[in-house]
Amino acid sequence: MSIKILVPVKRVVDPNVRVRISAGGTIDTNGLKMSLNPFDECALEKALQLKEAGHASQVSVITCGQATSQDVLRTALAMGADNAVLLDTGAATATLDSLAVARLLGAYLSVHGEHGTSGTFGLVLCGKQAIDDDTGGVAAMLAGLLGWPQALDASAIDAHGAGWRVTCGDDSGTVTWQLDGAAVVSADLRLAEPRRVTLPSIVKAKQKPLATLDAATLGVELAPQSRIVELRDPPARQAGVRVADTAALLDALTAHRVFDRTGAIA
Repeated sequence: MSIKILVPVKRVVDPNVRVRISAGGTIDTNGLKMSLNPFDECALEKALQLKEAGHASQVSVITCGQATSQDVLRTALAMGADNAVLLDTGAATATLDSLAVARLLGAYLSVHGEHGTSGTFGLVLCGKQAIDDDTGGVAAMLAGLLGWPQALDASAIDAHGAGWRVTCGDDSGTVTWQLDGAAVVSADLRLAEPRRVTLPSIVKAKQKPLATLDAATLGVELAPQSRIVELRDPPARQAGVRVADTAALLDALTAHRVFDRTGAIA
């Protein structure tokens, strides 16, 4: 196929690092290890698999931020992406919200997503959420701006005809969608197991193109439409209760009305 796949990625605090909230209600990331958002990593792996299966000609990665975000783009290139783009948002980076990111990606696709020697973008495949804010709104907003079909929280995706067959699901059930033509899909962690980056691939990635584009040239309004009202640590976990037998367990569950909350009949 001559289509290209665009994988938006985000630079976040490494998932193995424990963050702490300061007295001022903010998280200081200075000195913390940063890495590629795990959900985006799964999306990139699946995009690479689709290319290797002959369903795409090229996999491009893109991120919004400052020059420091080049490290996650290099990681994506080392995994196997063909090229990378940094949309440099300068001083606005700290206040970017989901809508601003979606607008930037939509503007980039409108300018750079037309047919070329290597085809046009036929799929935007991104993580369903970033682990720093867990908003999960970019994919749906981008699909709305582009007028493309969407499938969120995908656990499987395959090329089917001129579109994509996508399986999505959660604890309440699973559904399979047929998306005709270009589409936006967000990836669950179950979509793919990311490959390990090797030293030769890291060296090779340094030779791959990484372009920096001033986000201001896209003419997108970056003023945030949402803001964090409060940031606090989760409440301390309460100690568990030890019960003597199954009957006592059922009595404890009934007393806490667990089955009522889940909609089950006790």
